[in-house]
Amino acid sequence: MDGQKSSKINQLMKAWPKGTVAVYNWLASRGVYRQLAGAYIKGSWIERIGRGAFKQAGETVGWTGALYAMQTQLKLSVHAAGKTALGLQGYAHYVPMGAGQTVVLFGSPIEKLPEWFRRYDWKIKLRYAATGFLDGRKNTGLADHALGDYSIKISSPERALLEVCYDVPDEESYEEAGLLMEGLTTLRSELVRELLKECRSVKAKRLFMHLAEKQGHAWVKKLDLKRVDFGSGKRMIGKHGTYDAKYKIVVPVAKEGT
Repeated sequence: MDGQKSSKINQLMKAWPKGTVAVYNWLASRGVYRQLAGAYIKGSWIERIGRGAFKQAGETVGWTGALYAMQTQLKLSVHAAGKTALGLQGYAHYVPMGAGQTVVLFGSPIEKLPEWFRRYDWKIKLRYAATGFLDGRKNTGLADHALGDYSIKISSPERALLEVCYDVPDEESYEEAGLLMEGLTTLRSELVRELLKECRSVKAKRLFMHLAEKQGHAWVKKLDLKRVDFGSGKRMIGKHGTYDAKYKIVVPVAKEGT
């Protein structure tokens, strides 16, 4: 490799965070076009993991390194959500975070995950919700989560629990949502209020508040819900259950010991 190419590959490796994916457009923005990318592959500097996506040779990349690329290089709104976000922040202690885990991602209803991400074996089970249940024009309740040389956008505990409520009962259970709420003793009431105001899912808002008031956390007493629209009519989580008259929602009967 001549001096110019050697300098370029060194610059590329310096700009490329360890453990992350790089998409072709990002490489091209640094002067690494298709022919040169092919030369780097032949020279065992980089490896292709799918169409238009690469990793540094010899590295193991996980789903978080791929999410980093989707967020920073492809500018997608997709983020780690629900139980996955809570687990990353140490709240969902019983949620497995290793190989075989179910990773929950939320994104805009107009966004699809790139083919290279969907086809690659990340050693996880993936669930992606393309939904507009929160105002997609805003990033309310998203936070940066540091992972070594890079960081990814994930849901704050406040947003993550609202996402869990959105998933009940189709993907998550009422009981599990209750267990997660039980551990969230320090949520920020102002952020909760903003999320509830933006939320377009009446069921999710009502269930969130039903669970919050059931736990009686101190932050619940500070909530100002005057401008939150809880809709009209009843909502049902299960056909046979108990009725919360305040939030007009039917929830499953609590199992013994819960």
